[in-house]
Amino acid sequence: MDGTRDVAVLVGSLRKESFTRKLAIAMQAIAPAPLVLEIVEIGDLPLYNPDLEASAPPPWLAFRDRVRRADAILFTTPEYNRSVPGSLKNAIDVGSRPVGKSVFEGKPGAVVSNSPGKLGGFGANHHLRQALVFLNVPTMQQPEAYIGGVAELFDADGKFATESTREFVEKFLGAFAAWVDETRRR
Repeated sequence: MDGTRDVAVLVGSLRKESFTRKLAIAMQAIAPAPLVLEIVEIGDLPLYNPDLEASAPPPWLAFRDRVRRADAILFTTPEYNRSVPGSLKNAIDVGSRPVGKSVFEGKPGAVVSNSPGKLGGFGANHHLRQALVFLNVPTMQQPEAYIGGVAELFDADGKFATESTREFVEKFLGAFAAWVDETRRR
């Protein structure tokens, strides 16, 4: 398969200077060809309410159209209360509805969780994976990405502060590129 792979990146934290956003931006900068990572904003999505489907809000329609065009999805999430933030869950609900018209169906995916603590968002990572099984998002199993100590990982320019972090993320993204191509060939 030739050409680039359009990867929609969903950032689970809405805070402008969030570690999760910094992680997504740093990943964009080092993504290997053919991956092209683009953050798809989720902060302006009205809460999912099936009553609104008859006249779906424009932000829902724009989000659905953008994700539908993507070749793959990269979920980046912090951990809130051992799960994913409500904003990310809402984006998943908006994209997976109406029933039978999920924009996530069959798209290869990967999860990167993070936290300032040592567990790296383990709970959020696995809660998200549970939802992705239901959504039929073939999710890369290895390497796993639980990024602990995230507050210390970036330099003043937002780049990875250590070579070991950069190498880990490069390995993860390389594996994801292979996963996207393998999944698309099925």
